[in-house]
Parts: sequence; C-alpha cells; structure tokens
Amino acid sequence: MSNLQIGLAIAGGVVLAAVVAHSAWASRRNAPRQALPEQVDASPDAQQREPVLGDFEHDTQSMTLPPVARRSAMDSLIDVIATVALDGPNMLVSGEAAIAAMPSTRRAGTKPFAIEGYNLSTQTWEVPVAGHRYGGFQAGVQLANRSGALNEIEYSEFVVKTQTFADAINATPEFPEMLEEVARARELDQFASAHDAQLGFTLRARNASWSPGYVQQNAARLGFVAGVIPGRMVLPASQEGLAPVLVLSFDSQAALAEDPAQSAIRDIALHLDVAQVDRSECPFERMREVAASLAQTMEGVVTDDNGQLLTTQTMDVIGTELQALYDTLEQRDLAAGSMLARRLFA
Repeated sequence: MSNLQIGLAIAGGVVLAAVVAHSAWASRRNAPRQALPEQVDASPDAQQREPVLGDFEHDTQSMTLPPVARRSAMDSLIDVIATVALDGPNMLVSGEAAIAAMPSTRRAGTKPFAIEGYNLSTQTWEVPVAGHRYGGFQAGVQLANRSGALNEIEYSEFVVKTQTFADAINATPEFPEMLEEVARARELDQFASAHDAQLGFTLRARNASWSPGYVQQNAARLGFVAGVIPGRMVLPASQEGLAPVLVLSFDSQAALAEDPAQSAIRDIALHLDVAQVDRSECPFERMREVAASLAQTMEGVVTDDNGQLLTTQTMDVIGTELQALYDTLEQRDLAAGSMLARRLFA
C-alpha cells in the first residue's frame, strides 16, 4: 500500500470517527434531560393525598333553634336553609333513624345538599351519627358554584329530598320562598363569575426537552410533592388538609410511559386557583418565584397560555390586580381560602 493510500485511509478514519462522535453528541444533546438517580423519588410512597373538599365543611353560626353556642356547616350567605321541626315538643330522633331516612345522594342537580341534626347533648349541629339523639334538623342546598346558579328545578329537587326525609322522621319542614332564593342564587353567581380568578404560567424548554424525572426532581427541590394524578405535583398549604397553594402539571402520558426516562417533555404548567388559597400564603408571589427558579435551573422561558413571554412588568400588574380582588372577596365575607370561598368557587 502506497503512502498516499495509507494517508487517505487514516484521513477517512478520522472523518468517520468525527461523524460518529458528532452523531453521539447530537443524540445526547437532544435527549430528554434526566434526573440524578440518587435524588429521584417517584414511588407511590412519595405521593400525598390531595385534599378533597367535602360539602358544607365550614364553621359558621347557625341561624335556627335556641340561641346557644353551636356551629353549623351551612351558612345563609351561600346556602338555602330549611328548618325541619319535629312533630312534638319533647320528641327526639335517633341517629340511626335519621341516617336511614337520609337521601341516597348529597346533590340537588349540580349543587351540594346536606342535612344536619341538632345534638341537644353537645348543643351542636352535625351530620347525623349513630348513637346520638337529635331535637331538630335543618337541610341546605348551595346557592351557586362553578356549575352556575341554583335554578328552579334544583330547588324543587331540594324540596322533594327534604320533604321525604321529614316525612320519614315525623317532622315538618319550612322552606324559604323559591323565587327569592333563586334570585339570590343568580346574584351570587354573577358576583362569583366576575371575581373568579385562575392563573396559569407555562414553562417552555429553550433547547433540550425534559424527562418526567427531571421535572419532578427540580420541582421537589422547591417543595412540590407528587399528586394523586400522574403528571401532577402540588405545593402543599401550610395547614394540612387545605387546597394546595400551586399545582404543577405536565403530560400524563409521559408520566405513564413504560420508560419515562425516554419521554420528552417540552412544557409544563403552573396553576393557581386564587379563591381556593388563603391570601397569607402569598400564592402569586410564590408562583413567580417558582417559575423564575425553574426557568433558570431547567433552561426554560415563562409564557402565558398563548406562548407570549411574561415580563416583570406584566407580572407586577397582575399582582396589583390580585390584591384588589382579595380585598373585594374579603368585603363580601368570602375571603380567598376560607371554606365559604372554597365551596363557592368549586
């Protein structure tokens, strides 16, 4: 073999090696970024149970029966309340009998419905409990939620359910006037619709995509924990059992893939449900901090839902508007994060 042939072979080998190296580098560059193995904990044990809001689970002064210290889960501000008086001055109803007479569903249409008994021993309103005895009852249906205002059909269903319960325990219900309550429901729904704020940021990858583990690892460093839905993480409130301060979500199919490490995620969403989170948690300020931190660490940009970059000036304006919204809700006795607000904006 001549010197020329040897030189050409060597040159060809160098070029081939360069092509292979470039291909490997490009492959690594375009592959989803991976979490550090020792810091990833995506096991079911790491998932917390997200709070589930029950119907009528707030404290407020009751409006019926003798004026003694007691609490009710109903509030005339957002509920229609009907009294259910027992047919006899000294009559009591056992918890077992009340439970047996309860309707099978806790809804009237799309609105939460509940029945409470007045426990004479503890002087409190409570959902009927076996072994307790009650001197009276009240039934309530919510005036409005994110499904809309209570309508005449739903009110009629509320009346039927309450009347059936009352007949079963030998009691007589007294209902507020339907047209007045439906009008009140519409007014409340109009207020709620005008003051229902849900904010969303999108974090988009600048270059390389992200694996689910990489997203989870970086979010966990900021206090997020795995939610009960694949592709969802939450930033818990300071008080256990309350709605999360923020929700981070990404493609659930990527989270459920057979090999999540090979799933490519190019954007994640941050969500704040304003009415569900107490003002003292500083949720919007924390949302901004989380978005900025993730953008820096993961090499991303923060945009709105339409892909427009969110500038500092834009976020400052949003923050100012939110403070005014908080004030308005508090003036209406529907402070963000309160149980009344959480029920109304649900």
